[in-house]
Amino acid sequence: SIITVSNGGPWGDWAWPEMCPKGSYASGVSFKVEAPQGMMEDDTALNGIRLHCTHSADPSGGYTAESQSGRWGRWSEARWCPHRGRLLGFALRVQAPQHGLLSDEVAATSVRFACSDGHILEGPRSAWGQWGGWSPQCPRAVCGIQTRQEPAQGLRRDDTALNDLRLFCC
Repeated sequence: SIITVSNGGPWGDWAWPEMCPKGSYASGVSFKVEAPQGMMEDDTALNGIRLHCTHSADPSGGYTAESQSGRWGRWSEARWCPHRGRLLGFALRVQAPQHGLLSDEVAATSVRFACSDGHILEGPRSAWGQWGGWSPQCPRAVCGIQTRQEPAQGLRRDDTALNDLRLFCC
């Protein structure tokens, strides 16, 4: 099954889905984030999400699943669910479309993941956007990801990068 939220950004297309290797599940996550660029510069905020997959026989993992990511920003260190926990659901922080002549659209700015033990893994802190509601939870674990990305728009155009997210349940 696929879990989604209702507040994703409107731009771009769904990229390819990518799954954890068979028999493994997502227990950690890292985020590709562009820092705020300052006045009159183009911000993209959240550019990518990478799931870190573990296998119950080999909890050290080493496998990742990553759908398309934007070109801007840097990857964070992995954040892990404690106690060999698994990712079960997520919530997205999104800046609603601004529709202004001088506005800077950024779409998705952060994401929260719910772990099986109740712990929350939170992405980058952001002043932009509002948190939407939580997705339904996977019965067992998350094991795949698909992102909605707006491609680079070219010089002096407004880029948003990551707009929306879907997760696949094992």
